[in-house]
Amino acid sequence: MDTPLFLAALKQATEAIELPLTEAQAAQCAHFAALVVETNQTLNLTRITEPEAMAIKHFADSLTLLKAVPELRQKATVCDVGTGAGFPGVPLKIVRPDVQLTLVDSLRKRLKFLESALETLEIPDVTLIHTRAEELKNARFDLVTARAVAALPKLIGWCGPLVKPGGYFVAMKGAELEDDEGMAAKLGLTFLRQLEITLPDAESSRRNLAVWVK
Repeated sequence: MDTPLFLAALKQATEAIELPLTEAQAAQCAHFAALVVETNQTLNLTRITEPEAMAIKHFADSLTLLKAVPELRQKATVCDVGTGAGFPGVPLKIVRPDVQLTLVDSLRKRLKFLESALETLEIPDVTLIHTRAEELKNARFDLVTARAVAALPKLIGWCGPLVKPGGYFVAMKGAELEDDEGMAAKLGLTFLRQLEITLPDAESSRRNLAVWVK
């Protein structure tokens, strides 16, 4: 991976969304990106592997979560449902090392990669759970998030039960934000805010983040 190109794109993107990183944070993001690209040669983690695209569409996009819930408390418990290659959870943990992160995925090979990557990056206090979101029991978090892994009503149905009273659920989507089944209300979630962010890529990708509170 072209690390200087990645770092330049990451700096531009995070400054554009008003979430500038320290040099150490940026370097850790670049290291993780390199591990994703390397592993992607043998394990299908992501279709996005170009340095600039990764910096914007994976890393800066993941960090928009901090814009959606700026009130996220210190040492909050955070669950990333359907984490895949580790987005948004790992970039969030790099920038907010205080959070207690749980990564949930249904594919064991992806979690094995993440376990190895977190060890390489020396990132502690991350729990990896191999299961489907709908089968996750007896766990409650201050923040639950999912990044475009299913239609919104289904996402809410999976993630809503995992949110603590007073906690947040954030759906990180493209354009679709219709909860046409009223699933949120059924699970005690109240709509709090919607945030639209345009990422500074060639397509000027628009991201919608919908936030509910329980």
